Formats: sequence, structure tokens, C-alpha cells
Amino acid sequence: MLLRAYRFTDKFGVVLLKLSIAFADALLDGLGMLWWTLVGVVGLILRLFWRILRPIVGIFAGIAMFFVRTLRRAGGQTVQAGGNAMVRRAARAEMKAVITEDPLKAQNRTLSAVTLLLVAVLFGVVLWATNPNRAGTTLPPVVAGDLPLAALPTATQPILQNTPVPTATPQPALLGIRGSLAYVVRERGQTDIWGVAIGSRSPFRLTNDPADERDPAWSPDGRRLAFASNKDGNWEIYVLDIGQEEATRLTYDLSYQGAPAWSPDGEWLVYESYQGSNLDIYVMNIAGVLNGSESPIRLPANSDAPDFAPTWSPQSDDGRHIGFVSWRDGNQDIYSFSLDDQSVVNLTQTPTRQEDFPEWSPDGDYIAYSAFDVGLEKVFVTPAAGGRAAQVVAQGRAPAWSPDSRSLVAAVDSIDSGQLVVTPFVESGVSTAIIPVAFGSTAPTWTAQPFPQTLVNSGGLSLGVPAALYIEQEERLSADPPYRLNTIGGVSVETAVLSDRVNDSFIALRERVAEETGVDLLGRLDHAFWEITRPPQPGEPRPNWLQTGRAFAVTRNAIAGFPPPIEVVREDIGVDTYWRVYVRVADDAQSGQLGEPLRHMPWDFASRTQGDVEAYDQGGRLKSAMPSGYYVDLTQLAADYGWSRAAAGNDWRANSSSINYWLFLKPDGLTLYASLREIYAESQLGGFVPTPTFAPAQPTATGGS
Repeated sequence: MLLRAYRFTDKFGVVLLKLSIAFADALLDGLGMLWWTLVGVVGLILRLFWRILRPIVGIFAGIAMFFVRTLRRAGGQTVQAGGNAMVRRAARAEMKAVITEDPLKAQNRTLSAVTLLLVAVLFGVVLWATNPNRAGTTLPPVVAGDLPLAALPTATQPILQNTPVPTATPQPALLGIRGSLAYVVRERGQTDIWGVAIGSRSPFRLTNDPADERDPAWSPDGRRLAFASNKDGNWEIYVLDIGQEEATRLTYDLSYQGAPAWSPDGEWLVYESYQGSNLDIYVMNIAGVLNGSESPIRLPANSDAPDFAPTWSPQSDDGRHIGFVSWRDGNQDIYSFSLDDQSVVNLTQTPTRQEDFPEWSPDGDYIAYSAFDVGLEKVFVTPAAGGRAAQVVAQGRAPAWSPDSRSLVAAVDSIDSGQLVVTPFVESGVSTAIIPVAFGSTAPTWTAQPFPQTLVNSGGLSLGVPAALYIEQEERLSADPPYRLNTIGGVSVETAVLSDRVNDSFIALRERVAEETGVDLLGRLDHAFWEITRPPQPGEPRPNWLQTGRAFAVTRNAIAGFPPPIEVVREDIGVDTYWRVYVRVADDAQSGQLGEPLRHMPWDFASRTQGDVEAYDQGGRLKSAMPSGYYVDLTQLAADYGWSRAAAGNDWRANSSSINYWLFLKPDGLTLYASLREIYAESQLGGFVPTPTFAPAQPTATGGS
């Protein structure tokens, strides 16, 4: 039993020693357990150790007492009482020698001493490891490249600490983009240039002349604005110092000038000019033109086809290229002209898509433009060096770059409003922003320079706002129908009447067209009003808008002649085909004081009957050459007075009666039937009355008893 107790004690001591060493190592590794926790653990270990040793110590004490009693009995039997003290002393000495020499007791004392020493060492380690002021406790710095990011240790914050002072957070680049936009607004039949700060929703006027101003272009320093205007009787180029009410005229020519763009040094302007019956690209030195020492120069890249809408490459390209639109290859493409070797490169080469409004990016790498594509007007970006296909960036027209080349702004129209939509071109570009503007706004241009604060505070120019184009004088009757038909005097047409609710707008439109073109085109119509009983022509719908008194039709045969009085340009919008009608100005006004040259190729309806099979199947084709002369956009003028064009019928390619380029409507939000009810009683409509659709009766819910 003594041997087993010895082995148990020996092994327990070894285990306790190893646990203590491990515990000390853990403390040295920086686990940093709290002082009172360590004291409690050590106390628990000592109590367990004592509970184990206490029985063993009791056993040792019992054995010792047994030997003492045995020796005493033996001494009493062999030595007589009162006479043999020598024997008793000898026996006690022998027993003492036996007990002192017991090896187990000696080892237990040694083990106890070691245990006490170990406990003392542990207490010392605890005191050392938990001392917050001890030196050498700072961990060596960790370099991010030495370990994976996820393995980097995080700093442990103390429980109580002072609130750190906030530091300024750097503003992301996409939120730091600011600057100013200039754009064109058409209001009451007249165009002005407006401005708005990026991030603002409060636009204001930059020009306010009763004539038209358009085609704005910021100078490289953002302090001047070049534009085109007909304020002096014909279209010329002007430059406005922002914040000033007067602009400086740069060109003096009876011909048309427009669409200016700046050179990167701000000393030259490139623009389009109609001279010699052709639309070409010209450049001029601003200082030389103002002092009379130099004249504009025709760009050598010009061809016999129209070249227009120029854009100058930025300083990053050394300003040695000019982009423009041209019809020289039979369709409307974007080209680049080198001022060094005078070479011309077609950048788009898309025979089925007509590109327009090119804009060189400030970093010189890209050219943005817009074009109709599968029924939608989209913004494209193509590399300025060519060689790669263009990419679609957004929906909209007439795009402009942000000063840092990271974003694009374009004009987008909804049903009854307009927006300037800013779209990121790269990931670091400005977040998508929408600036509400007037319906039909276009031609935005962007500079990093803010508007003068005095101009912003004043709200821009407020004078010269055009008056209403017409006043519709209508009388609502107490009878049914509530409105009557009214005459449109002086118009040559079978029935010269329109609804009392639209006749004044037509009369005002007729006068405006005659003023703008020198020709009374609307003084002679094919149709103005049809009686409800009139049978339609083959392919014409029944009922027809001409039966509502809210439609008129110009002369169809006006597309014939040499030159024809009108030209018609095809526009596919959504799933429908529409037509834009241009009226040729009077022959005695073809010097530039009225209208402007055509940029979009008209549609040739006559080609359907000239043996061209493809033209026959497609309802015609583009004309082979741009008609010369000056024209006025009748479709735009009609829209100014509330008249919209009609869409072609789905069968227009095969049915000439449904082409509808001649038809203009003024529904004012009414359906065709509601328009009929304004001038007809329901009893007069006959088969035109919509038939009610009856729904099956719903079963009646009954309660049970």
C-alpha cells in the first residue's frame, strides 16, 4: 500500500508540475488571464491536492503510532521497571533511526517542498504577466504583405477610452464632380440657351433674344460660350462672356453658319457653313477675325456631300484632329480629319444607322454620338482611333462629356417632360443623375467652371420671354353636341372648317409657316374636315381623325416637282414609322435669311415605281443626293402650335393611302370617339358608337338556414 501511495503521489506531482509549466507557458505567450482568476485556479488546485494527500498523511501517522506502541510493549517485557534506563534509551534511538531513514517519507517531504516552490513560482509568473506597466509587452509590427489579409490581427481597444476626434473623410471622386451645363430649350416657338449647375434643380436663362439661339459650346476655360443665332436676320456665330448680356458676333455672311466648337487652346472655332449650295466645315482664328486680319478657312476634308456638326480633339491629342458628320459614303457616318496629313477616316461605317452629334472626350480617347437604333435614340461611344465597334452607353440624344471624361449627359424626353440624364461611362464616373428640364430640350454642353454667383443669385435673364403663340377662343354650347365647327377662311379645301376648339391654332400656324418660309403652304390643303357620312378611301381607317374637325392634310403632291415644295424624312420611333416634313423656302429667300440647309436625307417615294425591286418592297429608299437650298421644319412648327404628326399605317409600304406624311392632328388628350362627340350627338354617330361589352352575371351569395 505504501508503494501504491508513493506511485500515486509521484504521478500526481508530475502531472501537476506539467500543468503548471503549461499554464506558465500560456501566460508567457500573452494570454493575460486576470489576477483573481489565476488565484482562484491555484487555490482550487491546492484544495484538490490536500484532499488527496490528507488520507495518505493519516495512513502514515497511524503506521508511526503503531510502531511506537509496539516498541514500548517490547521494552517493558525485556527490561525491568526502574532498573534498565540504558535499554530504553537504546530502543528509542533504534526506533528513531528506523523512522528517519524511511525513504517514502523523505521523498514526500521533497515533493512537498517542490510543490511549494512551484506555487511560489506560479504566483511570481502571475504577478509578472498581469503587470500592465512591465516593459517589452508591445507586439512587433505586422507587414500586410507578410500575411494574408484575413490573418492580420486586429487591435484590441480598451474597455474605456476617450472618444476619438473625427477626421475629414476624402470625398469620393464620383461625388466631387461639379460644374455647369448649358443646353437649348424651345419654348413657344423659339429657342433659347439655358444653364443649370450640376447638382441643382433650378435652371435659368443664359440668352433671351426674341430670335433663336442654339448650338452652345463652352470654351476650354469655361468662361465663354459660343453659339449660333439668327438675331441679326440670318444664322451667325456669336461668343458670350458668361454673366454678360451682350454677345460678340464673329461671322458676317448672308449664308448659314452654325454648330461651333472650340480648339483646345481657346483661340480657334470650327463650325458648319452653307456656301456654294453645300454644307461644309470651316475654321476661324477668333482674334484674327475680330481684328479683320484673317478670314475663315474651309477645311480641306470637305466633299460634295454635306459635312456638318464638327468637334475638335482635346489637348491630350495635341488638338490635331476634327471629327464631323458626313454623307460622303452614301449614309450619315462619323469621320475624323487629321490636320497633319489631311487624311479622313470613317469611324462608324454603319450603312443602316444614321449617326449625329459627335462629341470628343476631354481625354482624347473616345467620341460619343447619338443615333436611332431599332426604334430608340441611343448614345454610343466609339474609340477615336477607330478599329473597334461602338458600344451603347445610354438612351438619349446629343451627348456631352463630363470634364473628366468619366460620365456622359444626354437629353431624354418622356411623354410630357424632358430630362438631362447623367450616366457614368466608367466605374468611377458620377452616379446616375436626372435633371428635369423643359420637354424637347437638347444639345447639353458641360464645363468644370461654376456659373458666376451673381448670375445664379439673379436667376438668369428674365426678359424677352415670348408671348403665347395663339389664344383659342372657344364657346361651349348648352346643347348636344357641345361644340360647333368654325371656318378657316382663305384656305382652299373642300370643306374649310375645323372644330371651334382648334381652328384658332390652325390659323396662327398657317400665318407662322408663311412668315418662316415665304410660302403659304397651308393656304391650300387636300383635306380639313370630312362629314361623318363620307366613305373612306381604300386603306384609310374608319372612323377617321379628319371626321373630328381636329385634323388637316397638306397637299400630297407637294413631294413632286423640281425642286419639290416639301421634303419628307423618315423616322422610325418605337414600332411606328413617322415622317418629318420640311418646307422649301421661297426662291427669293434662298440666300440665307429664311430657313437652313438639310442635314438628313429625305425619303424617295418615287423610287417604288422606277423598277427598283428593293425600293418597291420597302416603300421607297433614301434619295441619292441631298437637296440643295434652305428649308423650314414644318413638323416642329406644327408641334409649337399643338399639332402632332400621324404615324404611318402598318401597311404603308404597300398601301400609299396609309403613308400619312401629310396628316396632322390636334387631339389635346382626347380619344377619337371623344373628339367625335364634341361635334356630333350620339344619335348621329350610328355605327361609330362603341359597343358595350357585357360581363357575365356574378352568382348572388345566399345565406343558409
